[in-house]
Amino acid sequence: MSANAPQEQQQFILFVLFSAILSVIGNGAVLTVAILKSSRLKPAELLSVNLAVTDLGMALTMYPLAIASAWSHAWLGGDSSCIYYSVAGFLFGVASITTLAVMAVVRLNLTSTSSKILHAIACIWLYALFWALLPLCGWGKYGPEPFGISCSILWATAHESRNQSSFIVVIFMLCIILPTFTLVHCYSLIAWKHHKAYKAMKNREQIPNAGKLDRQLTLMAVLVTAGFLICWTPYTVVSFWSMFYSSANIPPEMSLLPCLFAKSSTVYNPFIYYKFSKTFRKEVRDLKRYCLCCLKVTDSGNPSREEPTVHRMEKNIVDIRPVSIDNNKSNQETEGALELSDGTNC
Repeated sequence: MSANAPQEQQQFILFVLFSAILSVIGNGAVLTVAILKSSRLKPAELLSVNLAVTDLGMALTMYPLAIASAWSHAWLGGDSSCIYYSVAGFLFGVASITTLAVMAVVRLNLTSTSSKILHAIACIWLYALFWALLPLCGWGKYGPEPFGISCSILWATAHESRNQSSFIVVIFMLCIILPTFTLVHCYSLIAWKHHKAYKAMKNREQIPNAGKLDRQLTLMAVLVTAGFLICWTPYTVVSFWSMFYSSANIPPEMSLLPCLFAKSSTVYNPFIYYKFSKTFRKEVRDLKRYCLCCLKVTDSGNPSREEPTVHRMEKNIVDIRPVSIDNNKSNQETEGALELSDGTNC
């Protein structure tokens, strides 16, 4: 049974439901845009797509069960659903932080091909799946969390079993510390490289467009990484506290807040892309116009409508086609953008 008061459970439901809706809309837009321009995706953009897959996967596989359990005031489905929930959370969580680490390495080297990135993505999922399945093979254990409406690794009982404690120490080193060190190291080197490049230029207006674009993309990647680490750090701290000290000393609401904070990590990435990427902003706006146009075309085919809409429909016919690339406008991120034009069916 859940240890939470009804009011806290209602807040949990609203927060997770709101996070799920934003995550599905935002990451769904990222994936839709990626599908529309799949033949023109840059190698590094494949990692952003993979990150959207992990966020959307977490929202679709975990949040509905957490909301239903909170609504029922108890965990639903017993041990089987608890294991399913835990494996999904571990899988997508490790895949997310590993993807961010690979993104940092790619940003540092600035050289990659689509085949290498696809191989890296395959390795990311195999790595995450390996660690997620180990508790099912006997090393480590999954179970309910203190507030009763979520499941994860059994942190609280780790001190009672060498098997459990050794598993947690290893995943902490290889799934948290190692990727985090990679992120900090790579972005520190990138920041130092930019500092030396800009310091060598007396006039910042002389910075080439490619350099300005690289700086902006690096800032966007740093914000995505910082957001992930900020959201997951409180959960990690509380989990390790319960590992070395009795979880009875932690009020249920104190263990619930870090969990909610961690769940918000699936929400913000698309909004960061929208803020810092002119290309993504334009593609989302064009996608919105395209969808509205298709809705108008569909509505115009409804015989129950008394007002004829043939002429209006013809004026709203759109097409999605690639924008021509101007090498002198790289700072505007026009490569791979989508544009709407008249003359072809939706």
